[in-house]
Amino acid sequence: MLKFSYLKSVKRLFSSLVITISFISSAAWADHKSTEAPLLIIGASYANATTPFFSDLQAPLAGTAVNSGTYLSLGNALVRERSLSGHVINEAQAGATSFTRLGCYPGPECVGPGWDSYDIQFQKALARVSTRDNVNANYLVIVKGNDCMHPDAFGIAMELTMECSEDQMNASIDNLIAVGKKALEKGITPIYGYTPAYENLELELFRTALGWPWIIGEESYNAYRDLYRSRLESEMPEAIVVDFWKGFEHMGDGLHPSRKTVTRAAKRIARAIKRHQRTF
Repeated sequence: MLKFSYLKSVKRLFSSLVITISFISSAAWADHKSTEAPLLIIGASYANATTPFFSDLQAPLAGTAVNSGTYLSLGNALVRERSLSGHVINEAQAGATSFTRLGCYPGPECVGPGWDSYDIQFQKALARVSTRDNVNANYLVIVKGNDCMHPDAFGIAMELTMECSEDQMNASIDNLIAVGKKALEKGITPIYGYTPAYENLELELFRTALGWPWIIGEESYNAYRDLYRSRLESEMPEAIVVDFWKGFEHMGDGLHPSRKTVTRAAKRIARAIKRHQRTF
């Protein structure tokens, strides 16, 4: 009887120790999160659901949000990702391209204000986390935008546009790589993701909904995708490159990622960051 009572006491003591250690570990992790540097993100609608507003409430596309706000962007998914701190500086703009441009949809004229380039988005994000020479950020997520995707992605009259040439594709990728190199100069590691597989999109569905005269076809889409991937791998060895859109499913509009897809992408980015932190 005494032996049984002793064993019960030992078991209770062990359980109390486990709970105490778990509580201390959780508290330490919570404290670590509170001081973790913010994650910067730039891009277009995959990264941020909303178009930018400027002075006097001027905005491209009248300030609309993707699916009237019923959409989880990658930026917001990264805020929710439990393995990260929730500290996210999101300067992405729905509708953006890697270069500054006017809006031309629905036309007939192209008007401003339009969208900021990725370079300007990065400068804004950097300003949020910089004090003199101190930069409170370690990672920048660069999400490919609308470059070469459709006739409103050029900043010129839509009837003058056509699918990108290889030179235009390279010019777009130049911009994406340039902003990553600027991040590296500031001690910030850029994180890139491959674009979704063409077969996981239904771009004609999206084109029809907006009434555009054309949208990027499979051949051009894959040419850009392959070129982007090969150049990142050869020119950005210090960057983190993640296939975070693997298994992409759209939300029903043919283009934008589903909630499940975005949540999974955020987890993949978080895991890539943790691996990188262990390496360095």
